[in-house]
Amino acid sequence: MSNTTSYMNLVSKMSEDVQTIQKRGFDFIVKRIPDSDATCELDPRVLQVTLQAAEKMAAMESESFDPSDTAGFVTGIRAMMGWNNDDVTKSKVETTYKTIDGTNGPIPLRIYTPANEGILPAVVFFHGGGFIGGSVDVVENPCKSLAEKAGAVVISVDYRLAPEHAYPAGLTDCFEAVTWVYEHADEMHVNPQQIAVSGDSAGGNLATVCTLMDIEKGTDMIKFQALIYPTVNMAGVQTEDFNWSIDQYEIRNYSELITPMIKGLAESGELFFSLYLQSKAEITDPHVSPLLSDKLGSMPPTLIATAEFDYLKVECEAYAAKLARSGVPTKLIQYNGTDHAFMDKIGLYPQAEDLMNEIAKEMKRVFV
Repeated sequence: MSNTTSYMNLVSKMSEDVQTIQKRGFDFIVKRIPDSDATCELDPRVLQVTLQAAEKMAAMESESFDPSDTAGFVTGIRAMMGWNNDDVTKSKVETTYKTIDGTNGPIPLRIYTPANEGILPAVVFFHGGGFIGGSVDVVENPCKSLAEKAGAVVISVDYRLAPEHAYPAGLTDCFEAVTWVYEHADEMHVNPQQIAVSGDSAGGNLATVCTLMDIEKGTDMIKFQALIYPTVNMAGVQTEDFNWSIDQYEIRNYSELITPMIKGLAESGELFFSLYLQSKAEITDPHVSPLLSDKLGSMPPTLIATAEFDYLKVECEAYAAKLARSGVPTKLIQYNGTDHAFMDKIGLYPQAEDLMNEIAKEMKRVFV
């Protein structure tokens, strides 16, 4: 059996034997490791990548690092982000490049249009990278896959990054990109009443904060949000729904790898956030930590994806619970055996492509 055939079979298996329960008011869907009955341990593909990453980190730790060298730190972190993933599309998805005018200067867009005819839905997508890194290149193949599967125009936004551009520069770019899509829907053959936002990690934060701004401004542009392991409580504030502890993770094997991986994201997050905010806003501001917003009741239908061994999993579940309690139709999918940034590995991790299938399925259900 070829690697391609094996991968496709694994993607197909991801839709089998799916468990759905009600948890704190929202639909909680668990996706198992597709080729294993094992629970509470890493998917074998994730394990392989994690072992490779651990070797690289060990090599880096042997090198001296000057904590005052912010530029050097940012350059190093940016170089480590992302993955050389694969184009998994089976039909033509046209890629066009567009630059629009924004408050802070030009905003480059990368637009993916499937072969579908007629007026299509749109997804405005924001890449992850801790607000300081990542790129539209890293998320190109997931975006192309989503365009094909959802029959939607996907607009990937090359927003400004910190620390060169502190908050709210990147967020402003993102909201202005959504506004541009809404105002130019006709020329893009997009239905202005079927605009969604999506993003991974920091991009998930930007997506849901754009939705919050849309509510506050009364612009009513965004009708669905798909949030991929978003950071929604940068402040780490304990709330009715959120109280993090490592005890909320059941780990059966390789705890010496998984536990530092989970805690490491929490520890690095503090530095990322300081580079992003640069004292321009309080970390408890709902435009930074949307879990703390009191305006969630007007949010559109929401899909949240989490990884079983991701530090952000707990706050994502808290966000789902608060959205559901606020009356928002909410689903959360947990991908067992995976860790943060699994979407970047589309073509290697079947969970990444399955996630595009799930977002597409939910969009079609919402945009009837």
